[in-house]
Amino acid sequence: MSAFEKKVSGAELRKSKDVKKTPVHYPFWFGGSASCFAACFTHPLDLGKVRLQMQAHDGVRLNMLQMFRHVAKTDGIMGLYRGLSAAQLRQLTYSMTRFGVYETLKDRFTTSEKKPSFLTLVAMASASGFLGGVAGNPGDILNVRMQHDAALPADKRRNYKHAIDGLIRVAREEGVGRLWRGVWPNSSRAVLMTVGQLATYDGFKQVLLDNTSLKDNLTTHFTASFLAGFVATTICSPVDVIKTRVMGSHEHKSLVRHVTDITRAEGFRWMFKGWVPSFIRVGPHTILTFLFLEQHKKMYRKLQDMD
Repeated sequence: MSAFEKKVSGAELRKSKDVKKTPVHYPFWFGGSASCFAACFTHPLDLGKVRLQMQAHDGVRLNMLQMFRHVAKTDGIMGLYRGLSAAQLRQLTYSMTRFGVYETLKDRFTTSEKKPSFLTLVAMASASGFLGGVAGNPGDILNVRMQHDAALPADKRRNYKHAIDGLIRVAREEGVGRLWRGVWPNSSRAVLMTVGQLATYDGFKQVLLDNTSLKDNLTTHFTASFLAGFVATTICSPVDVIKTRVMGSHEHKSLVRHVTDITRAEGFRWMFKGWVPSFIRVGPHTILTFLFLEQHKKMYRKLQDMD
């Protein structure tokens, strides 16, 4: 090999190492986009979870499969996608904010020599989740209302045409402040969900890469996201039930009153009510979101000639 060829080869090697070490800064909207794609597949599961959580304690109670059959029979197959526009609005606000802020913070604390610790990731995810919960509250309210609407008596249905119609009607009929009803339980849930999903996904992924023969590929992404979905479902379950009850209620009660009334009527079992359908929804949604997100990143690196 000539001196010139050695020089070129050495330069290419140094360039390759630099590319591997230099953190890549991805667009802010990637998380929201990935979550929107995932929601298109998991929306029926989310609708089933909401309907199960809103069932009256003393009435006829359906399990998950019975609920799906009931919805399909009474509203048709497309009834399983009722409120999809609100779900997309929620992802474009809630998920885009929490993913975007989290990735921005992570980029700021990541260098070529050092990565943030797991506790630092948890702190970043907590802040990101809180901001996402506040930003996504209007979409979340509409999501719950539109999914539960068909289960209400005809005289109590809101009959929003789509998410934008719902935003306008809520602001006009109930006041703009109503769009942030339940923002504190929702933001608390968003903190737990973001820690359970984003921080634990990064943590599980790093553990798998460091301690197994797995590479940074689809298998690793699937395994890490599955474990993250399990953690997120478990720690979010109590807050998720309260959030659903508060947002779907026609009564004006405080958060403490809601918790007290539910505990008195149902005992502490309410805390994990709907855990199975929640995991069946959160698990696939978490997996699909991270798979789509990783593909977003892969295509971005390819387009920017970074791989």
